Amino acid sequence: MELWLSYGVYIAIAAVFVVLAFGVVNLVRTDAKAASRSNKLMRLRVLVQFIAIILLVILGAVAGAFR
Repeated sequence: MELWLSYGVYIAIAAVFVVLAFGVVNLVRTDAKAASRSNKLMRLRVLVQFIAIILLVILGAVAGAFR
């Protein structure tokens, strides 16, 4: 179980990085929908970070960090 949670944490961290990179690239764009897209990417980043933190807490609980 710990192994799968570890993989999940790594995947979630990679997803946060990808969404963050898309957000930084979007800052350079100057089209009409850039602000709306930036807002959506920020919301997605917060959601993915939340999932990553939850996975970290579950991994810590399974590994016995809270005993």
